Amino acid sequence: MIGIFDSGVGGLTVAKSIIQQIPGYSIIYFGDTARTPYGTKSHETVVKYTLEAADFLVNKGAQTLIMACNTASSVAFEKVKKRYDIPVFEVISPAVDLAIEKTKNNHIGVIGTRATINSCVYEQKIKKNSPPAKVYSYPCPLLVPLVEEGWFNKPETRMIVKKYLHPLKVRQIDTLILGCTHYPILKKIIQRKMGKQVNIIDSSLAVAQEVEQFLAVHPELDNKMDKKGDEIFFVSDITSQFEKTANMILKKKIFLKQAVT
Repeated sequence: MIGIFDSGVGGLTVAKSIIQQIPGYSIIYFGDTARTPYGTKSHETVVKYTLEAADFLVNKGAQTLIMACNTASSVAFEKVKKRYDIPVFEVISPAVDLAIEKTKNNHIGVIGTRATINSCVYEQKIKKNSPPAKVYSYPCPLLVPLVEEGWFNKPETRMIVKKYLHPLKVRQIDTLILGCTHYPILKKIIQRKMGKQVNIIDSSLAVAQEVEQFLAVHPELDNKMDKKGDEIFFVSDITSQFEKTANMILKKKIFLKQAVT
């Protein structure tokens, strides 16, 4: 069973990509809706919440973990990896690798929560793997609550996205990393504002491909994976808005379960 966790609804973009990329694998999802967003929390708080979420999924039978939250990935990945004797994936490295592969002018933009941007994790990984690259990172703190509220195509959302992206447009980037798994939900708006010449890197797709490749070369693990096709969704606070937004993302009605971490 593949365990996926996020601070809220954004990680469902990863769940959707996993379901599409490697269908048949059972997944268990945890969205910490009672405490979202993580991006405004302190380093210590994010680590605490992340470990509690990971513990919950492992105790529920997760055989591998995907940290679908960029904020959690940026500050707590190593702690989670050391805590469990199972494969753990984060959403940052796959997106970085894909961005480096796609860019032609080595001008790469990154948008994310304040915590993710302040960690400089994307810039560090990009520069390590591609020293000539120039990285321009900007926080977009309002996008997570807009997505959580289901404001996918409101005029206000389009206006805020345009304002956030303006500094990146003038930098003439040709590749933009969506450094938060909430942001792919706004990918069409972001693409229109940036222009079709800019590569938009969706970390949810990148990590799904990484998990697929990992399982392909590790048959000893793949053979033990639960492949009943079950899809279980837990949240720390069940709300009608989350349910509505989740159904829109996954294009089907899902049943939410109350989680106690």
